[in-house]
Amino acid sequence: MAVRKEILLLGRETQALHALCRQIIDVGWRVRVMAGLQEAKPLLAGQQVGLVVIMLDTLHEALAVIREVTFLYRGLPVLAATSRGSVHEARESIDQGAADYLMLPVEPTLLRTLLQRYTDHYFDPELGRGRRLLSGDVEMQRILTQVRRVARSKATVLIHGESGTGKELIARYLHQVSDRSAAPFVAINCAALPENLLESELFGHVKGAFTGATADRKGKFLQANEGTILLDEISEMSLNLQAKLLRVLQESEVDPVGGRGTVALDVRVLASTNRNLKAWAAEGKFREDLFYRLNVFPIRLPPLRERPVDILMLAEHFRSHFIEELGRNDIAFSKDALAVLQRYAWPGNIRELENVIHRALLVADGREVTAADLMLDVSSVAEVVVGAALPSVTTAAPLEPQDDADTIRMSVGTTVRQMEEILIRRTLDEVDGNRTRAAEILGISIRTLRNKLNEYAHRDAD
Repeated sequence: MAVRKEILLLGRETQALHALCRQIIDVGWRVRVMAGLQEAKPLLAGQQVGLVVIMLDTLHEALAVIREVTFLYRGLPVLAATSRGSVHEARESIDQGAADYLMLPVEPTLLRTLLQRYTDHYFDPELGRGRRLLSGDVEMQRILTQVRRVARSKATVLIHGESGTGKELIARYLHQVSDRSAAPFVAINCAALPENLLESELFGHVKGAFTGATADRKGKFLQANEGTILLDEISEMSLNLQAKLLRVLQESEVDPVGGRGTVALDVRVLASTNRNLKAWAAEGKFREDLFYRLNVFPIRLPPLRERPVDILMLAEHFRSHFIEELGRNDIAFSKDALAVLQRYAWPGNIRELENVIHRALLVADGREVTAADLMLDVSSVAEVVVGAALPSVTTAAPLEPQDDADTIRMSVGTTVRQMEEILIRRTLDEVDGNRTRAAEILGISIRTLRNKLNEYAHRDAD
């Protein structure tokens, strides 16, 4: 696909926006500045843009725009930019689909590198982000064997695992090794749009079905006909829409919004979630009949902390990938950096690891990536002592093991998952239950923290 040099800058008129616009022009790119997404949609629909930069004027609004852009224009890279950055904002932006995060003002060489990377690697939405499956973990190898076995059937598959574990990558792999690989693979994020718009995106609509429906539109199911559809974040779909989806799965036909008849379908359906759908169904938050319809073949992807053999393998893979992009073939990991990579709990999983390695290679100024270059929140380092007081949640010191011979380390008889829960609960206690503050201290998004607490609550209720 041809490189697109034009960049769309979205945001309110501010001094920071004007300064960034001038910088983008100075380093050699054409730029369009628009106030909002509605104004920009004709430009985006015409595929005249290779990269979108969204100014985080108001975090809530900006995150909504990031979600909508990455959903509607799948494959188009999005960067978040702000002059008042924080770890919380960076993580939230990347969680919602941003490819990277710019803290303004940005050094011109770094800006040029980032713009070159994303405009030169504008990717075909049918091909994904060019990632390949890479794992030496025994459990992951077992999962891949299962995927290959089920791929040639028509059974629905429910992929569940934490955010960043590679659920969409597994779904694409299943499609690629199936007998439908020559047909389309279509993915849709069920959390990205409100119910009425999601229904139209899934099932399509006819001209005049609602205000703004100026032409017939083929929905994602019909776009994926004879191929595979992935319903990502299926747990976020409303109960009303779940009922309509269940009928589509049962009848193998779709009824476009405003239409007068159904259209036959031949689609392989995959779904993914980071929630415990069985527990949600028991609580009435998800239709039990739909859960069992989707859960014909369940696949659980283990988090990265349960795949220690993969951490350094993937880190080296990302290092090799990014140094080629950056033209830095003379840089390796130092011993202290490798030690931190292995000890860190990786709450953001593979997605977080990839972003950490990319960032470290951008800031490293020697022939080695040091532990400091990784800029990891040491409160997530998996080296905690059982029976000893946890360090203050505001400390920046590493969680070092103590010398007391009677003290038992977390690694002996205690799982990383248990360690993580202790740390999260202790942090919440220290901040009087303030989830936003706790998430900032832990270096995770508020959504990740909420999901963790829901997981603990569901487990305690069982």
